[in-house]
Amino acid sequence: MKYVKIAGVLALMLSLVACANTIRGVGRDVDESAAAVDDAVS
Repeated sequence: MKYVKIAGVLALMLSLVACANTIRGVGRDVDESAAAVDDAVS
């Protein structure tokens, strides 16, 4: 029973880390897109 709880907590932590990396990547993509648009307009 103890191992099941530990495995559940580890799985939750790994999924949160994966989500954080995805959100960070989207933020970079948006930032790069805004820079490209700014360069095109200038």
